[in-house]
Amino acid sequence: MNRNYLVVLMAILLMACSSAQIMKTSLRVTVLDELGNPVEGATIQVYTNDKDYRASTNPAVPMATTNAKGMVTIKDLDAKPYFLDVVKGDKDNRGAGYQTDVLQANRINKINIIIE
Repeated sequence: MNRNYLVVLMAILLMACSSAQIMKTSLRVTVLDELGNPVEGATIQVYTNDKDYRASTNPAVPMATTNAKGMVTIKDLDAKPYFLDVVKGDKDNRGAGYQTDVLQANRINKINIIIE
């Protein structure tokens, strides 16, 4: 009976380890307007440092665009902070800018950005 418990425990541990390796670090961004409504079609450019963010050069990943719910998921990132430039028409986050916290590895990190 104890042997069966040991086998089950080992199987659970193996599944937990393999799922952590499968899950990549991602960032789910929800873009909202000043009233809190989701913004469809906003473009998001991701930079790894302040210098590139300010110069709008060397993006970390290709530009992403929000869906009808104002959301987009950016995948295969490193566990570090990023700078985000969000634009839709004449609205953006440039005044305040946006730097994420250090992303948690192997998780979907979620943030909301308000554009004005």
